[in-house]
Parts: sequence; structure tokens; C-alpha cells
Amino acid sequence: MSEEPPQSSFLEKIKNIFLVTDKKNNNIQAGDEKIEEIIQNVIDIKDSVVSEIMIPRISISFISESDDIKKIMLVLNDTKHSRYPVFSADKKNVLGVLHVKDLLNVLGLKEEKFNLKKILRDVKFVPETKKVTSLLEEFKKDKAHLAIVLDEYGSVEGLITIEDILEEIVGEIEDEFYEESESKIITINENEYIVSSTIEKEKFEDFFQTNLDCPEVETLGGYILKEVGHLPKVGESLRHDNLELIITSADQRKIKKITVRKID
Repeated sequence: MSEEPPQSSFLEKIKNIFLVTDKKNNNIQAGDEKIEEIIQNVIDIKDSVVSEIMIPRISISFISESDDIKKIMLVLNDTKHSRYPVFSADKKNVLGVLHVKDLLNVLGLKEEKFNLKKILRDVKFVPETKKVTSLLEEFKKDKAHLAIVLDEYGSVEGLITIEDILEEIVGEIEDEFYEESESKIITINENEYIVSSTIEKEKFEDFFQTNLDCPEVETLGGYILKEVGHLPKVGESLRHDNLELIITSADQRKIKKITVRKID
């Protein structure tokens, strides 16, 4: 197994991008406060591993090796990604990555001549314990954008992209607009709350005095995905006991924030 690149090399490159030199005083100073915050966020994630920020397997938008061109186009139109992992028919293994632009040369083919495997690109696999900064360094070196995350037994645990890592850096700044940014639950009023999708199921149940009755998931986001059976869009909602759960923030890959309202 090859050694991971030094963490300092990544941090130094980020600093070189965002810092400017004060030639008069021969000092390095931040261009503005936001840049300082970004640099600090980079430093904060230097010990993070990919399992902490990956997209869990249940949330992955994927294509199956058995899908025909019509089914693939439906997935593309619904999720609108540029790259998709292609799973084996039993959904246990990832065979490669489908890049949307590689479909352009085969769209005119008759269905019987379409061969998905012939246009797949190699997929990058990484262990769930890999350092985030090391993976970002590898993404740049390999000119890759996506990697499949494996557990210690070689099973697919999730997916991570270069965009996920960069969003993790910038997203922490966005969360600072909330007065209670350290909390997974932000109180709007006595009947309305904004809750992070990553809150542990047990903490959510304790706070709202409810029982989600879903032992196979660990987070509120996982519970919602299990209940609705798909990756919901902003505005979609569901009810549980006296609670209404409304998707407030989400992208094409994961749920981020949920508004929770107490109802009579």
C-alpha cells in the first residue's frame, strides 16, 4: 500500500492560494476575514477521514449494469449529475464510472447494440479511514472527481467527490450565520426548529420526545431516506407522530437541513 502524501503539502498550497504578501513588512497576511476563516476550516479538517463526510450508500445516485439506455436517461434527468457509479446487478460491487458525456456517441445506437460496460471509466476506491486532505491531494494528482468508499471488508460504504470536500470547508462558514451553529438543533420558536440531517437518531428522539422506530439507521437523514424511499427535494415533507419534517436544504446528493414543526 502506498504512503499517503504529507498533509502539510496540501495545507501549504491552500495558504499560498489565499494569502498575500505584505512586501513592506515582509509578512504574510490574510486578504480578508473570510479568507482567514476558510484557511482555518482547512486546518480543522486535516485530521478528518472520508467516512465523516462521505455520501452514505443509501443516498448514492447510481446506475445498474443491467439498465438500458432509457432507464439510464431517466436517472440522468432526475438527478442531473455528470458522473455515476455503475453497480453490478446484485448491487454489491462498483464496476466503473459512467461520465455523461461518454453517452453522446452511443445515444443514436439501437438498444441491442448498446453496451454500457464499453464506455465505463475506471473507478477510484478509497478506505473509509483515509484522511480527507490526502484524498483531495490524490484527486488533484489523478485528475479524478469521485471515489467509492470501502469498509475494512471491502464492501461499499459510500461515495465522496471533490465537491463534497470543498463544500465541507465552505459549509462551516455558512453555518456561522446561525446563532447556535454548534448545535444540531436550532430553535426558531417553541413550535419550529431547524435540524441537521446528521443528528444522531437517539438525540433527535430525546429532544422531541418521540420514537422513530427505525433501528437500521443512525441519523435523522437516514430515517427520512428510509421512509420516503428516494432522495427528497427541498419542500418535500413527511409526518411522524405530532411532527412535520420538511426538507429545507438539500443538494443532488444528500439532505442537509430539515425544518421540524410541532403540529396539533
